[in-house]
Amino acid sequence: MIKTANRIANVEEYYFSKKLAEVRGLDTPAHPVINLGIGSPDQAPAPHVIEALNATAQKASSHGYQNYKGIPALRQAIQGFYKNTYGVNLNPETEILPLMGSKEGIMHIAMAFVNEGEEVLIPNPGYPTYSSVAKLVGAKVRTYDLQESLDWGIDVAALKRTDLSKVKIMWVNFPHMPTGRTASKEELKALVDLARANNFLIVNDNPYSLILNDNPQSILAIEGAADVALELNSLSKSHNMAGWRIGWVAGNKDLVDAVLRVKSNMDSGMFLGLQQAAAEALKCGADWFTELNSVYKKRRAAARQILDAMGCSYSEKQSGLFVWAKAPAHVTDVEKWIDEVLYGTHVFITPGFIFGEGGARFIRISLCATEEKLKEALERIQKFLAETSGISKLTSNV
Repeated sequence: MIKTANRIANVEEYYFSKKLAEVRGLDTPAHPVINLGIGSPDQAPAPHVIEALNATAQKASSHGYQNYKGIPALRQAIQGFYKNTYGVNLNPETEILPLMGSKEGIMHIAMAFVNEGEEVLIPNPGYPTYSSVAKLVGAKVRTYDLQESLDWGIDVAALKRTDLSKVKIMWVNFPHMPTGRTASKEELKALVDLARANNFLIVNDNPYSLILNDNPQSILAIEGAADVALELNSLSKSHNMAGWRIGWVAGNKDLVDAVLRVKSNMDSGMFLGLQQAAAEALKCGADWFTELNSVYKKRRAAARQILDAMGCSYSEKQSGLFVWAKAPAHVTDVEKWIDEVLYGTHVFITPGFIFGEGGARFIRISLCATEEKLKEALERIQKFLAETSGISKLTSNV
C-alpha cells in the first residue's frame, strides 16, 4: 500500500459526499427520497444568463485558456454588484479575483497566508470546510463558540480576553450557515477592530446575503476593513448557479495578489462562456431577487410546519437558504433520530453535529425543494411520528 500524506490523516471525506451515497441507495421509484439536506438551488438561472452562455459557446474563439484574473467584463460586473448591493467601491483591476466557486477560495486563502502551526479561528457551529482546509495546511484549529443564548452572535469581548497572538485568519460567515444569523454594522466593526488590534486576516464568507435578508452587508464596507479583510462571494445561491462554480474574492490589492499567486498555479482560468454568463447574471435587478425570495418565503413556511410536527424549536429571524432548529428535549441522540426519520420516511434532513459540537442538538432543513415536496415530506413525517408515537426507542430517555 502507498502511504497517504500526513496532512490528510485528520481530514475526513466531506459528510455530504458520503451521506448522499447512502441516501441514493434508499431511493426507489416506488418510494423516492426527498432531499431536504443540501443547499443546492433547484431553480434555473435567469434566461438571459443561459443565452449568454450559449452564445459564447457557439464561437470557436471561446474555448481556449483564459486570463487567470478573469475577463474585464466579469470583474466590472462584480464591481457594479458590490456598489449597488453593499455600497462598496472596488477597483476591478486590482481588488477582485474571480474563482471557480468560492469554496476553492477557502483553500487558496489558507495556502496564501497560513504557515504550519499558526492558528485559524473557526466558528462553532460553522461550515466544515474551514476546519478541513486549516488541517490540510498544517494550521492549528481554534474554534470560537456561537452561542444560542447570544442569538448565535460572536462574543467579541470573550475573544479579547484570550491570547490571539498566533492567530493568522479568522473565518466569519454572515449571514451565517447553518444558523441564519445576520450581523449588524456594529458587530462587523467590532470584528474588524479585533483583527486590526491583533494583526490577523479576517475573511467573511458571504454567499447568502441576498436570500431572505432585507439588509445585505459586506465586511468591506466597514471602516478599517481594507487593511485586514477579504470577502468571498458567489453566484451559487443568489443566482441559482451552484453547479456553474463561479465566485470571487475581493479586498485590497496586496491581499488579493497573494491569493492570485496560489490560484494561478492551481488552474488555467475559467471557461469564457461561464464568465460572460456570470457578468450577465450580476446585472439581475431587484425584481429577480423579489421573485426568488417570494418562492423561498413560501418554502420556509412549509419547512417550519415540518419542524413544528417534529417538535423542534427555531428562531423566526433567520436568513439564508436553510431553517436551523433545535431538536425536542426527549431526543437524546439527534444523529440517530434523523437516521430513523430518513429510513422510516425517505426524507433526508441534515443533523447539526456535522457543523461542530455547537450544532449537536440541532437539525437543518434546506429550502431547495419545492413546496410540493416539502408538503409531501410533512405528510410522510406526520405518518411516521403517528406510527411510532413520535418517540424512538433508540433516541428517547422515556
